[in-house]
Amino acid sequence: MVEERILAWIGRKTAFMAEKRFMTLADVGEVLNISSSQTYALVRSGELPAIQVGGRGQWRVETQVLEDYIARAYQKTAASVRDGLHAEHDA
Repeated sequence: MVEERILAWIGRKTAFMAEKRFMTLADVGEVLNISSSQTYALVRSGELPAIQVGGRGQWRVETQVLEDYIARAYQKTAASVRDGLHAEHDA
């Protein structure tokens, strides 16, 4: 079942994410396989919570926050599929 796979995924940690508490937006984009502008848009919209650190206000996302975001995305997708709503497929 989709829910079982979601729970299994949530239980696993990649070595990359387990080593670091915070990730740059570039790291987040790499994990999600999205562009830097898409990553920034997620942060700017509040969909992916982040903090600004340092004098230049560099963005950081806590690894647990990213994991929670991914888990929510899986749950939202599973609910959409279950309810018969189909998102556009990536090319």
